[in-house]
Amino acid sequence: MSEKACNNSSCDKTSCEGCPSREKPASFQVDANEYSCIRRVIGVVSGKGGVGKSMVTASIANELAAKGYQVGILDADITGPSIPRMYGIHGPAAASDMGIEPRLTKNGIKLMSMNLLLPAEDTPVIWRGPIIANIVKQFWTDVIWGDLDYLLVDMPPGTGDVPLTVFQSLPVSEIVLVTSPQDLVQMIVKKALSMAEQMKIPVKGVVENYSYLQCPDCGKKLYPFGKSHLDEIAGEEKLHILGRIPFDSGFAEAADAGEFDKVRNTWIETEFE
Repeated sequence: MSEKACNNSSCDKTSCEGCPSREKPASFQVDANEYSCIRRVIGVVSGKGGVGKSMVTASIANELAAKGYQVGILDADITGPSIPRMYGIHGPAAASDMGIEPRLTKNGIKLMSMNLLLPAEDTPVIWRGPIIANIVKQFWTDVIWGDLDYLLVDMPPGTGDVPLTVFQSLPVSEIVLVTSPQDLVQMIVKKALSMAEQMKIPVKGVVENYSYLQCPDCGKKLYPFGKSHLDEIAGEEKLHILGRIPFDSGFAEAADAGEFDKVRNTWIETEFE
């Protein structure tokens, strides 16, 4: 035992006055690659799958890049990566003694994803949680991100190993929560908010995807999932609404064609200063 360790057997590491654990709590953050300089890390999270989180991540990245910022995307959805395909980027990623080189999209966004390290894009990742979590940390420590204004982290849905690893290991500045207008959204939003609160990560706001469908003939707004409950939830939880994204087949078509770099999703607020 270290000489500086607390000798009080009843110490709970939080209430004992003068305990080193109280004065300087242990940090799980890991250092970025020595050739990286990243000013802000933004996590993009969702309480459930299928809400278009990767699309929102890529859309925010496109808007920030269009404003002249240096942007990167860390695809932390290890078992279901989709970001490279959306941009028409294929592996393998190059590596050197300095680290792993991220790939560059046509609009200048740096990205790293598990798909860029697999022998084939359809190779399944059949790993347990701790291994997946370590890969996410390596995307921070081993990838040469260079000089970035923003690194967007596209996380898998839920509140499991990977979001916990990202929140503990990376210096996340704030998160963007992505949801949809289904009835169970309130429970899902509250779970994600509760995790962010426990991890002491600020919430920038919430983006509602699939918010409505606009009739191409008359322009009337239709609501396939029913009327949104976002306003009442945002009011109750004091959340800032960053945007409401309608159904737009153009997003899916651009992603399928590997041309998401051309998408300008102007429904999302992207002021992170």
